[in-house]
Amino acid sequence: MSVATGGSEAAAGGGGGGRVFFQSPRGGGGGGGGGGGSSREEAAVAAAQVQQRRQQQGKVTVKYDRKELRKRLVLEEWIVEQLGQLYGCEEEEMPDVEIDIDDLLDAANEEERALKLQETLVDCYKPTEEFIKELLTRIRGMRKLSPPQKKSI
Repeated sequence: MSVATGGSEAAAGGGGGGRVFFQSPRGGGGGGGGGGGSSREEAAVAAAQVQQRRQQQGKVTVKYDRKELRKRLVLEEWIVEQLGQLYGCEEEEMPDVEIDIDDLLDAANEEERALKLQETLVDCYKPTEEFIKELLTRIRGMRKLSPPQKKSI
């Protein structure tokens, strides 16, 4: 397989653009007048293959992000349920308690995470040690969520 740059002008020797066409060698390597049309067809096929690869890579990224988002959602639902039990009320009646998972993941170590959680739950009248231990176990191995990024290939 050989590579030719430019369009039909480049094949005729008249300068060229930045396109790259892939041509398969045909009978002796010479390119007559009939080679121009098939070269365009092959270029279209190559472009379609590149586009298909981009779409497949995009799908993989989306599935990966969905899985991480799902894990995060399950964890957040568990946190809301546990806070409801700790404060002895429904979600609507619960005091304004904010547990930022990404902030916990930014902490240097488990002790710092535990301190942040204790500070957040300082108004809770029930023991919070079990909740904190379980939450720290659940976030172990998680990653911070970063905003979705488009990959350019």
